[in-house]
Amino acid sequence: MKDIAKAFWSVPPAELLQQLDATPQGLRGGEAKERLKEFGAIRLKPQKRSRALSLFLSQFKSPIIIILLLAAGLSLFLHDPTDALIILAIVFVSGLLGFRQERGAVNAVEKLLSIVQTRATVLRDGNPVEVPFEEIVPGDIVLLSAGGSIPGDCVILESKDLFVNEAALTGETYPVEKRVGNLQPETPLSRRTNALFMGTHVVSGTAKAVVVHVGADTEFGKVSERLKLRPPETEFTRGARRFGYFLMEITLIMVIAIFAVNVFLRRSVLDSFLFSLALAVGLTHQLLPAIITINLSHGANRMAQEKVIVKRLHSIENFGSMNVLCSDKTGTLTEGVVHLYTALDVDGHESEKVLLMESY
Repeated sequence: MKDIAKAFWSVPPAELLQQLDATPQGLRGGEAKERLKEFGAIRLKPQKRSRALSLFLSQFKSPIIIILLLAAGLSLFLHDPTDALIILAIVFVSGLLGFRQERGAVNAVEKLLSIVQTRATVLRDGNPVEVPFEEIVPGDIVLLSAGGSIPGDCVILESKDLFVNEAALTGETYPVEKRVGNLQPETPLSRRTNALFMGTHVVSGTAKAVVVHVGADTEFGKVSERLKLRPPETEFTRGARRFGYFLMEITLIMVIAIFAVNVFLRRSVLDSFLFSLALAVGLTHQLLPAIITINLSHGANRMAQEKVIVKRLHSIENFGSMNVLCSDKTGTLTEGVVHLYTALDVDGHESEKVLLMESY
């Protein structure tokens, strides 16, 4: 099992079955359970569930929030607990609104995923049985037909009029014909006509294939591992962060300048310092985070009414910032079909001639 060739598409099926300790009649039930224990560690793991505490604390990483917390501390230092409590209450309510919205989105996605369970038909003890994708192991013999999803990277043992949609990996809309055969080890992924890949699905025909790789060892799994990086910062988040830093710089410069002028005018150093701190509290916009969060939350609720779940609250602003929306006609993200109802020519006028180009 440890000596399976990386270029499995170049290995003859009989030799590959021997390497996998498998037979065309499938694995025995007990053997499949043993392999499930062995290969369970390399399965595609779901994204780590966001803990409630970490998700709540993440709402307070904005520079504006930090400025408000410092202002609350200064208010306490200046023996003004009323202002401090008001500022803290505003910050807490703002964070609570964002936490509630994002937590609800995460829970909604998890409930949807728990409803859907993908299964595949495999041969166990010579009999076809349906098992969840999570229980597929290398050496399993899968039976595929039109509409079925492929549970792992496989090599075809038998096929009849088999066409597979590989848009998720290659971006090509049109189905690819698959057949039994041997290829060269350097054959690129899009031309491996004797191999099937996890994350793709059968458009037409039938096939019998042996599973070689599962989970993170598959081509789809390698892509999934690269996607586990930190999500990119949205333009709105970047703008809010820059504004927060700008506000912090202006406040700091004004406080230092006013403190220096008061000292130069021979005012009391303590009074000058307290006056500067009070000015810093007054310059801070306490309601800005709450206003931003309330507006974004309202937008997320309107999106939810249209059956769209927003997992990151700040993503709402990105919709309003779009000037051009590019449609993915390849089918990687969409159905692979674009319908044009109106079109503009180069002069900006409606033109039916442009619609004639849709077929091309």
